[in-house]
Amino acid sequence: MLREQDIFEFEQKIGYSFKNKDLLIQAFTHSSLVNEQKINKKPDYERLEFLGDAVLEMISSAYLYKTYPDKKEGEMSKIRASLVCEPALAYCSEQINIKKYIQLGKGEEATGGRNKESIIADVMEAVIGALFLDGGIEESKRFIDNFVLTNADSMQMFSDSKSILQEITQGQNLGNIRYEICGESGPEHDKIFEVRVFVGDKNLGEGTGKTKKAAEQKAAYQAILVLKNN
Repeated sequence: MLREQDIFEFEQKIGYSFKNKDLLIQAFTHSSLVNEQKINKKPDYERLEFLGDAVLEMISSAYLYKTYPDKKEGEMSKIRASLVCEPALAYCSEQINIKKYIQLGKGEEATGGRNKESIIADVMEAVIGALFLDGGIEESKRFIDNFVLTNADSMQMFSDSKSILQEITQGQNLGNIRYEICGESGPEHDKIFEVRVFVGDKNLGEGTGKTKKAAEQKAAYQAILVLKNN
C-alpha cells in the first residue's frame, strides 16, 4: 500500500502537492488490488485514465498545432500517436519511476504487472486525470509538458526506431546493424528480454521489453540518440 512518504516523494518529483490525496491514490490503484479487497474498497484508476487520456490528447494536439504550423492533419495525427503510445508513455514514466508507486493485487504483482507497459501507460494517463481534477488544466498541462512532451522531436522516432536507425546507418555508411539478446528474466509466460544493438562493432544501445521486438526498438532508439549527439 502507498505510504504518506510515497505520496510526498512523488509530489516532490512532479512539483505539485495534491489537495485531495485520494485522487492520487486512486490514480495508482489497479483493479486487481480492488478486486482483492473485501471491505472498504477503494476505486481503481480506470475512470481517471479515461479522463487523462482525453486531456493528454487535447494538450498534445495543441502542442503539435503550434509547433508544426506547416504540417497537415494526417502528419500531426501520426506524430501524436507516436508521442502517446504505450511504449512512449512507459518510457517517459521512467523519469519519475512511476511504476514504483502502482498498487497491484498479489496475483498481478506475481505475474509481472509492475513492468507491463500497458499498466504503466494507463497510470501515467490516470495521474494526468487526477491532476486535471485537483489542479485544473494548467497543472495537467505542466505535467504533460515536463514529462511527456519534453523531447517530442526524438520521441517521434520511438515507434519506428529500428527503421530510422537503418536509414541513418546506411546514409552514413556506418556498417551493419546487429541485435543481440543479452539477457532474459521473469517466468516463461511473462519474460523480460534485454537486447543490445551493435552498429559495426560498436555497442550503441540497450533496451528491455516484453517482446524481443519491443526490446530491439528501445535499443535502436538509444542508438539513434547516440548517433545524433556525436
